[in-house]
Amino acid sequence: MTVATAPILFQTTDWNSIPVTNHAGETGTAQWKTIQYGELRIRVVEYSQNYKADHWCMVGHILYCLEGEMTTELSDGRVYHLTPGMSYQVSDGVSAHRSYSEKGVRALIIDGGFLKTHKTNHNPWKM
Repeated sequence: MTVATAPILFQTTDWNSIPVTNHAGETGTAQWKTIQYGELRIRVVEYSQNYKADHWCMVGHILYCLEGEMTTELSDGRVYHLTPGMSYQVSDGVSAHRSYSEKGVRALIIDGGFLKTHKTNHNPWKM
């Protein structure tokens, strides 16, 4: 089922003019600059030095590392190190994850309803 949403007309964003909201981690702070279009959320996020998320996240994201370095761990023990130019993509509800950064990082994060899964069978080839 596709839900109709209002179109996003062409526009530019001056990220320097977007207000910052602070979000405390288990250690350190995340600073978010957020714009929202319905269910679509686009953020530039800066994790401070020694930032560690205070929870396991089940929300889907597309995360692109702009500056610095970060590590994302999955609840199954896998660990991924991201540097500038790298990204990760994950749908809602399929891989619990949390991130941390020793030296700080700046990332573009996009999430929203388009990352929701609608079936319990995630294998598209299985009939």
